[in-house]
Amino acid sequence: MRFFVDTAEVSEIRSLAEAGLVDGVTTNPSLIAKSGRKMAEVIAEICALTPGPVSAEVTATEYDDMLAEGRYLREIAPNVAVKVPLTEAGLRTCRALSAEGTLVNVTLCFSPAQALLAAKAGATFISPFVGRLDDIATDGMQLIADILKIYRNYPHIKTEVLVASIRHPIHLVEAAKLGAEVATLPPAVIRQLLKHPLTDSGLAAFLADWRKTGQSIL
Repeated sequence: MRFFVDTAEVSEIRSLAEAGLVDGVTTNPSLIAKSGRKMAEVIAEICALTPGPVSAEVTATEYDDMLAEGRYLREIAPNVAVKVPLTEAGLRTCRALSAEGTLVNVTLCFSPAQALLAAKAGATFISPFVGRLDDIATDGMQLIADILKIYRNYPHIKTEVLVASIRHPIHLVEAAKLGAEVATLPPAVIRQLLKHPLTDSGLAAFLADWRKTGQSIL
C-alpha cells in the first residue's frame, strides 16, 4: 500500500518524507486555505519534495472552468494529479484531462455507483471518504470493500482506490487488509501508527538496563 499525506503543510511533508513515509500528497481547497499561502506556490514546493502524485483540486464547478483550472494546475509540475469532484461536470473534466495524459483524482466519493462512474471516466484515482460516512452512522470500510470488489470484476479498470477521510489507524489497517492501493492520511494519523505502549515500555526497559552498564557506544 502506498501512503499519501493529506496536508498542505510543507514542513510536515518534509519530515515524513525523510522517514520514507511519503509516496504522494493530497491537498484540497480547505488545506490550502489553512496554509495561508498561494496554491500554485504551495503545490510547486510540495511537488519538489516527492516524485509521487500530488493532488491539486480545482475550485470551479462548471465544466469549461474546471477544465481550464485543471490544465493550469497540471503545468505546475509533472507529478500533479488534478483533483475534481464527483459531479457530472467533474467527470467530464476527468475524461478530457485523462485523454490528454493527465493524472486525475476524483474526490468526494460516497457510493460504489459513483466509483464505477469515475472509473468509466478514466480516473487515475477514486477517493472514497470513509470517515465522513462513519460520521453519519454508515460503514465507511464497507464502501471500500464494495468498490474493490466491483473493480476486480473488470480487469480493464485501472482506477486505483485512494482511501480518504481516514480518522484513525484502524481505518488504515482495514483498508490495507482489503487491498486498497493507496491511503491518504493526515500527519497526526501517520504518527499514531508508530505508537504502541509495549514499544514504549520495552524501549524504556532496554535503556534502563544499558545505563546500569556504564557503557557508551560512541
